[in-house]
Amino acid sequence: MNDSSLSPANAEDLVAALAFALRFRGRKRVHDGDEIMADIVARRLAEHLLRSGFVVMKRLPEVGGASLGRGFER
Repeated sequence: MNDSSLSPANAEDLVAALAFALRFRGRKRVHDGDEIMADIVARRLAEHLLRSGFVVMKRLPEVGGASLGRGFER
C-alpha cells in the first residue's frame, strides 16, 4: 500500500468503525454490550484520539456505486 491511497478519516468514520468493533466480533454480533453504549464509547474514544493528536488514515473507496453514494469523488 502506498501513501497516496490514504486520506485522513473524519470523526464520524472513526466513530462508526469503533462502534462496529464494539458490537461485533468478526461478522458475529457480540451480545455483551448495548448498541447505545457502543456508540457512546466510540464517540468518547474518537474525541480523545483527536484531542491527543492522533491522525487516523483510511484507504480511498473503490470505484463503485457504494462509494459514489457516500459522496466520495475520484
